[in-house]
Amino acid sequence: MYNEVEINRLISLIQQHNGIGDKEELSKIVQNEFGLIKDRKVFSNKDFAIRFSKSEHKRMSNTVLSLSALQKYDSRPFFVCIVASSENYLLLANTTFLKKISHSSQELRIDNIKGSFNGSDIIFDFQGIENTPKNFQSLYAYHEGLSFQDNLERLVESTNGIVGRVQKYQVTNSSEVTILHSISRATSFAQSPQYRDLRNDLDTRVAKVQGEIAIAAFIDNVNIRGRIIEYLITDNGSTLKDQIIAALRNKTPLPQFKTEDKLGDYSKDYADFETETDIKTKVMFLDGNPKAYNVDKLLEFLAKDKSVYMIYLLGVGTNGEIVARLCSVFDERLIGSTNLIHHWAGRNSRGVAQFMGHGLVQILEDKDETRISETQAKGFIESLIER
Repeated sequence: MYNEVEINRLISLIQQHNGIGDKEELSKIVQNEFGLIKDRKVFSNKDFAIRFSKSEHKRMSNTVLSLSALQKYDSRPFFVCIVASSENYLLLANTTFLKKISHSSQELRIDNIKGSFNGSDIIFDFQGIENTPKNFQSLYAYHEGLSFQDNLERLVESTNGIVGRVQKYQVTNSSEVTILHSISRATSFAQSPQYRDLRNDLDTRVAKVQGEIAIAAFIDNVNIRGRIIEYLITDNGSTLKDQIIAALRNKTPLPQFKTEDKLGDYSKDYADFETETDIKTKVMFLDGNPKAYNVDKLLEFLAKDKSVYMIYLLGVGTNGEIVARLCSVFDERLIGSTNLIHHWAGRNSRGVAQFMGHGLVQILEDKDETRISETQAKGFIESLIER
């Protein structure tokens, strides 16, 4: 979670000491002001972590931190403060904002976190947004929607050229026709009794665990929060679900569990439709851009003759009130709120998409059913295929 008040205080304090020219002195000032704990090179509290480096250049080549050390702090804003003679530069350096791992990274694998990143590995322009203090809150909203594992897979590929677990889906002429037909399938499904059946099914599941969802909405870690809520809705009644419910009600530690990294969270087949539904929770009073889907997985699914991909949006208000909307991935409002992460796309992947939080709020506050513009959806699919 991004604590705007505290981080603005941090930004202001560091700017007030422009020209201090001494990273040790500046780190002591910041540590005392915020009650930070020092662990080797990193100072941290519950709101943020920061690493101080000495350099005359903002785009420094100095080694900043090991990837394994960054993993410990990646669920909160992680800053690098570059102390130059005349000015202090502050950069957001969570894994989402790293291009690659530079130092001693030859053994870096998904199951072997090795290597360190340099200052030059930090992304200075993310999706057209400059990595500067005025943009930190909006930048961190992108990072919150992605897990460390998501970024690890990308960094492994970009560092060592290792093919990720999900390879680039090869779209043939025939599969492209089927993918484009998925637009008319989605339109037909949205007007069918099956759509109402799926919506009622999900709404009923939510109603059964509404109290637990309201509690889970306040979990700080957005990825854990989303996985918990998805599990509560989709699980048909297991011992693990009972343990999660008990932990939420009693405010005790949550049990360890792992969810599959599939395209959708809930599958349901009908005679004419094969549906996958992704459940996305939006806490209405918090910023955040949740991860949408892996583009290659989406295209591969839409190449099936009966495939229909739906998004079930769940909005949670300040008092625990819940509003839900079931819409097509081709909903014109959703397409307008879908952002494709450019530096994810590469030789072996088309990358991932994110939903912009403000767009999700708009859909949740709008009482209209899903609406699809075939022209807009066709252009959107073609842009995905071309990545």
